[in-house]
This record gives sequence, C-alpha cells and structure tokens, in this order.
Amino acid sequence: MNQANKPLRVVHIATTDIGGGAAIASYRLHQGLVRLGVDSQMVVAQKMTDDPAVHGAQTLTKKLWARVAHQIDQIPRRFLTTTNASLLSPSWVWGDAIKRALSLKPDVVNLHWVQNGFVNPASLRLLQDIPTVWTLHDMWTFCGAEHYVGEDTRYIDGYTAQNRPSGESGFDLNRWTWKRKMRTIPALKRFTVVTDSSWLGECAAKSAMFRNEILRGKRVVPINYGLDTDVFKPIPKDVARYVLNIPQDKKVVLFGAINASGDMRKGIDLLASALQHYSQTTKTANIECYVFGASAPPKVSPTQTPLDFGFPVNYLGSMTDNIALAVLYSAADVMIVPSREEAFGQTALEALSCGTPAVVFRVGGLVDTIRHKENGYLAEPFQTEDLARGIGFVLEDAERYKTLSDNARKTALEGFTLEHQARRYMEVYAELLAR
Repeated sequence: MNQANKPLRVVHIATTDIGGGAAIASYRLHQGLVRLGVDSQMVVAQKMTDDPAVHGAQTLTKKLWARVAHQIDQIPRRFLTTTNASLLSPSWVWGDAIKRALSLKPDVVNLHWVQNGFVNPASLRLLQDIPTVWTLHDMWTFCGAEHYVGEDTRYIDGYTAQNRPSGESGFDLNRWTWKRKMRTIPALKRFTVVTDSSWLGECAAKSAMFRNEILRGKRVVPINYGLDTDVFKPIPKDVARYVLNIPQDKKVVLFGAINASGDMRKGIDLLASALQHYSQTTKTANIECYVFGASAPPKVSPTQTPLDFGFPVNYLGSMTDNIALAVLYSAADVMIVPSREEAFGQTALEALSCGTPAVVFRVGGLVDTIRHKENGYLAEPFQTEDLARGIGFVLEDAERYKTLSDNARKTALEGFTLEHQARRYMEVYAELLAR
C-alpha cells in the first residue's frame, strides 16, 4: 500500500507499447493514468516509443530473444489442423516479464496483451499475492490458444477431449494451453478482469475460466477504451483533403485496420460487397474508397478475381501517426468497420472523435460506441445489403449528416477520453488495494 504522499505505482505488462491495436490501447491507458498523477510504468518485450516510463529489453541477447520468441512459441501450432483462422498463441516459452515488472515495486500490476512468447501462464504464480488487473483485448485469456473462437463454445463448457470442433485434428493445442492457464489464473487472489467492451465482459463472465471465480467474489469489469480527443479532433474537411490530396468533390468512404486486407476478421470482402450493392442503388457515382493499413494488392493471375468495390479504391499503406490518422478521418465522409469479430473497434472510435460517422455491423464491442442512426449506423451481421443502406443513410442527407457528425464528436468527448478511462481504472485499483 502506498504511503499517503507517494503516488500510486501501476506497472503495465504488454508485448509492445504501440505495435498493434491492443498495444496502442494499453499505451493510451498509461498516458491517461499519467495525466491523473499516477506513477505509471510499462514493461514490454519490444519498445517502440521513446517514453522513459516504458521499459524494453535492455541487453542485446534479450532484444534478439524478443524478436524470435514468437516464432519459437508457434512451434506447437504446426501439429494442429484447424479451420480457425485467428491467431493461436501457445505461450509455452519462458520469459522474465513478470520478474521485470515486480522489480519496479508496483502497487498494482496491470496485464494486457502478453502473447508472442512474452508471458508464460506458469509465471503468473509470481503475482499470486499482488493486486493484479488483467485487461482483456481479445478472448485469449479465457480460451485455449485461440484469440477468437467464432461459434465454438469450448471456452464456456471447458476444453475436453470430447468437445473438439469437427474441423480440428492433431495435437489439441487449445486444450493443452487452456489447462495450463487454469492451473494459475484462478489461483490469483487479489485479481480483477477488465474487458474493453460489454460483449467481451459477457463472454468472460460465462467462461469456464472465470465463471466460478465470479461466484467467489472476483470481478469482471467492462471499461471501454479512451483516446486523446485533443489529437483525434475534427479538422475542416476541405483542409484535410487539401493536405492529403483527396478530391474536394468526392464522397469519401474510409476503411482501415492493421493488416486491413490480410485479416479476414476485418471484413474487407464484406466492404467490397456492400459497396457493390450501394453502387447499384445510388444515383451518384461520385464516390471513392480509401483503405489504410494495406497497400495495393499485386496484380492477380488470370485465375484469380480481385475484389470489386464498385467504386475507385485507393490504398494508402500503413499509417501509424495519430495526427496523420486524424487528418484522414476528418477528410472522410464515413468510416466503415465491417468486422466479423471485434472486441472493441478503435478505428470506429477514432473516426467518431474526428466527427466522422461510422457504419458497422452490430457485433462485439462496436455496439458500445455506435448508436444506431445517432452517430452512425448498426447493420445486421453480416448483411452487406444493410451495410450498404447504412452508407446511404449517412451520405445522402446533408442536414442529417451534420447531426450525425456532431453526435459523433459528442460521443467521444462525453465517454471516451483518456481521463474518463483512467478514472474508471483508478476505481478498480482502489477496490483491489482495499481487499
């Protein structure tokens, strides 16, 4: 427990500080806590910022290990055949992440996305008596090796030899990984789970991993992500388009994600289908689509058919600078998030904060930010015709668009600032420390 004149020290453990969506969310929480006067530190495998409060690998050997640990950790994956296309993380290799975090003398340890060979579940025993929060950015913590499970219910029923999905064979990697986690995670005494969305919280609460722990008084607390609304803010559309050399007379449809064209969970094929539907129903062809997080695909062979968006599409490649992203969101008329699975959906929130309405499927954590026909449109999963209707709803009435845009910015300011998120976490930390 802290002395009265000493700020609370929270040590976050995450694989990287900004290398991916979960990492970005972790670092934003760290920034929000710092603004509230918390002594917030981060322990990571690969440091990508110059923040002195972020502690990466120090020696050359450990830096090299951080780069190869993921490949070594994936070796058991070779012995499993599965139809699940999501990332699988066995987390069997050993590292010193927990020891490094404890060397900083934390009052609270906050785990985040700790895969790629960074944290072995067995090492969590070191946190048995330490106030610990685990922020879930996907389903991995309470599943097997999977980060998302689709329709599979093993995470609810428990992973047994009898309930493997029909599309799986070979080594039961998911059962092996789940059993290893079950030996340590439920044993954590002063422990709270935080999820980034209500949907993920509901999944965690009914999981075999946490269901009995809730009965024993442990908690699952949904706390949405926050972001810096002074960075992600509306910029006059004509100015933003001038900066990015985007035509002023076009309606701009925006889509983007990390690995936007390669990760099928993000739904670029569903976006293409929806825009084809819209191109057949709209009276104007004055639309262009912009995609960030992916470069233009290579020329396909005669036997391959490229995605047809129905409108011109421009690939912008990787974009990681927040200011550049804010300019891009401001230049767009609508942000489309056609994800099949989405624990939260940070791009939707970033767009809202820049005053750009979002059209999304009614899945996962997206329902926490998008209010149907108030700041965007919630289409029925995975009805691309309805997604097309949502695009039309946003684009085809100027007065309505102004209301949607104003409500989008208002949503971010009222519930999704860094400070709002950090204060919610402070309440969780205080409750843990009082146990």
